[in-house]
Amino acid sequence: MAKTQKEKDSENLIHAIIEGIDRNKGLDIVKIDLRKINHSECNYFIICHGNSNTHVDAIARSVEKTVEELTGEKVWHKDGYQNSLWILLDYADIMVHIFQYEARNFYNLENLWADALVEEVNIENK
Repeated sequence: MAKTQKEKDSENLIHAIIEGIDRNKGLDIVKIDLRKINHSECNYFIICHGNSNTHVDAIARSVEKTVEELTGEKVWHKDGYQNSLWILLDYADIMVHIFQYEARNFYNLENLWADALVEEVNIENK
């Protein structure tokens, strides 16, 4: 079945987000497909982590810049830059969660949303 324009746009946005994460060496990237989960707030989560608040901040800024460069889209809402423990970038249908390692383990979104399709992202096969 042919993909809709919205599906193509989402794929392009996901690719740009992952590219932005990779440019600043974000770690353990995971994509969670929430489209078949009732009452989910978006279609996808992209999750990664950094080693420090400086690293998390750099990854988030890289995602914002790369997404704008590659797709022209700007983040709708962002939160967490104050302490860079967990930065959320909201692109409406796709939410990007950038954690410090300890916070990622504590909140464990991958387990919380385990009913969804959880996929580890291989950078070579973005």
